[in-house]
Amino acid sequence: MASAEIEAMILAAFPDAVVEIRDLAGDGDHYAARVISPSFAGMNRVRQHQAVYAALKGKMGTDLHALQLETLVPSGDHQ
Repeated sequence: MASAEIEAMILAAFPDAVVEIRDLAGDGDHYAARVISPSFAGMNRVRQHQAVYAALKGKMGTDLHALQLETLVPSGDHQ
């Protein structure tokens, strides 16, 4: 799965997000994603991650083997 496809799926669910994707192993199968979105306000970390995984529409564990996920609510540093 291409990093651009992961980013597009996340942005489709969170259009106001800032998304950074890194290929961790250079194999197109192990990624790290940093997602900063105001939509995460009021959600605990588990719910934030669940929301991002839901945006990937079942590709996690099939087309996408591993995703290291960091989710944040914007602060003055990320706007």
